[in-house]
Amino acid sequence: MLVSRGPRRRAALAAACATLLLGAAACGSEEEPSESQPSQVRLYGTDGNMQNSFAKEFRGRDGLLKGMKGTTPLTPLSENFKSRLARVDSKLSDFLYAGEAYDAVVISVIAAQLAGSTAPADIARQIIGVTTGGERCESAADCLELARAGTDLAYRGVSLNRGGFTDAGEPSTASYATLHFGMDEQLDTGKTEFLGAGDESAASVKKPPAAKRETAAVRRDSGAPLKLGGLLPRTGDLALAYPPLVAGTGLAISEINAAGGVLGEDVVWVDGDDGTNPATAKATVARHIAEGVHVIIGAGASGISRAVLPDVVAAGLVLFSPSNTDAGLSTVDDKGLYFRTAPSDILQGRALADMILRDGPHRIALVARKDSYGEGLQSNVRAELERAGHGADQVKLFTYEPPPNPDSPPVDFSASAREIKDFGADAVLVIGFGESAKVIEALVAAGVDLAQ
Repeated sequence: MLVSRGPRRRAALAAACATLLLGAAACGSEEEPSESQPSQVRLYGTDGNMQNSFAKEFRGRDGLLKGMKGTTPLTPLSENFKSRLARVDSKLSDFLYAGEAYDAVVISVIAAQLAGSTAPADIARQIIGVTTGGERCESAADCLELARAGTDLAYRGVSLNRGGFTDAGEPSTASYATLHFGMDEQLDTGKTEFLGAGDESAASVKKPPAAKRETAAVRRDSGAPLKLGGLLPRTGDLALAYPPLVAGTGLAISEINAAGGVLGEDVVWVDGDDGTNPATAKATVARHIAEGVHVIIGAGASGISRAVLPDVVAAGLVLFSPSNTDAGLSTVDDKGLYFRTAPSDILQGRALADMILRDGPHRIALVARKDSYGEGLQSNVRAELERAGHGADQVKLFTYEPPPNPDSPPVDFSASAREIKDFGADAVLVIGFGESAKVIEALVAAGVDLAQ
């Protein structure tokens, strides 16, 4: 479980006292230290930028990521899974959401098999039940064999390995990794730590419709082949996350079809780009609808899923994202057609706050891209910091407008960077995607001395 707030606060105070002793200040109480400009500022990130590929966004400006720390939803991945991914993409350098992408495809496929149908509404009614109750199975092949026999099952895969889905169609538990950029500006895997979050008791106890045993008649009337449509960020600000996402989906499709497919047919993958852009994503969804896709895997960003969900619901399709974390999506009006394997940012907010507080900061700037993902996670982190005793005078919020298109002018964060410098922040959290490199560059240009 996450570190409790009591120890978390004591750790913050201990770190603060260690600093204050140099100035002969009193320790042992929870009084705030006297204000001073920090000599160095610790930089933190989140799942949208804590990736090896993020370094490429700085285009020759070396050294800015050294020492940056952050969190991401990530379970310890087995070497077996990584080697299987390498057969799909031998150049893969990041694994963020690869497991979640794999599991989203497998769960969708098992749901169709249990339903004996490719009708999206039938699949949706089975999805939560795939992860709860029944006989436990851990591979696509084993689970499909059980599903063909009409056996109630509980899938435990790569990312979904503890609790099943909640009634909202999302994980009841999650694993987070604390990540560190080393001196080579690549993630130092030797420093990675994992911590758990969530509660298995939050998993749904609702029973899905009875499974259909596969017969010739069921296959004939099923509407197979099952068509899955991609809605992943091949382009745009989140394109740095595309390689592991598409590798995870590609591996799942390959292994499912090698295991006999679904309802007597190979699963069909229809590729599609969300562009990290609502207009691009909506156009892709329209093409998927026209091509008879049953389940859409995506979108990459929470805000993009929010933008396309009305179109998906109106068409009666399933939208299943491996990487949406916006907490507000738990209560969105989705008519029971939206699911995700990524955990809510309520859980990541706690993990981030724990990481930051362990370093004992006095003044914290929370910078977020202005969308549901950025502002939602920013709000969750602020709430956790406030619970730990950091008041409004110690935590300051900043947002920026992400570029709407790849050819739009880059983020201009210069004014806010100077404000952060004047605020005297000794910790800065940057919640964004690839475009957040411009935020970090602006901080350096404003004279903020980043700790390395």
